[in-house]
Amino acid sequence: MKKKPIRIAIAVLICLLVGFIGSIATQTSIDTWYVQLEKPWFNPPKWVFAPVWTMLYIFIGIAAGMIWSRGFHHKWVKTALYHFGFQLLLNAAWSVFFFGLQNPLIALLDILALFILLLFTIKWFKIVHAPAAYLLIPYGIWVAFATILNFEIWRLN
Repeated sequence: MKKKPIRIAIAVLICLLVGFIGSIATQTSIDTWYVQLEKPWFNPPKWVFAPVWTMLYIFIGIAAGMIWSRGFHHKWVKTALYHFGFQLLLNAAWSVFFFGLQNPLIALLDILALFILLLFTIKWFKIVHAPAAYLLIPYGIWVAFATILNFEIWRLN
């Protein structure tokens, strides 16, 4: 039982680190290239993104830690965490593609793959430990919204 809080803390730190890496890529063009883009009417103000993503990274880190605490020796836990790891890589790559490379189309393809992989991750988390899967639902909703936003930015530009 002592391992669970440690595993959750490690998972949260890893997720926050991914977010930090993404923010570095974002900073390269958020105040230059991004402001010049035409955006849809539902584009949130830029101050919304940091607190939302921070909260989401904490939630998904807690979820991953809960799954990890179920025992990495079990094949379902491994499968769930492999899906989680790959979607986290796609998450980090999105900022690099969108802001770093300033390429909304490549970012759109990435976020579509991320969303699909996230649905599989939620499925596997639910098999292992349903409360962990439920912690991923706000992330799934946000990624769906971000996918639509990314599509509209690509379409408008």
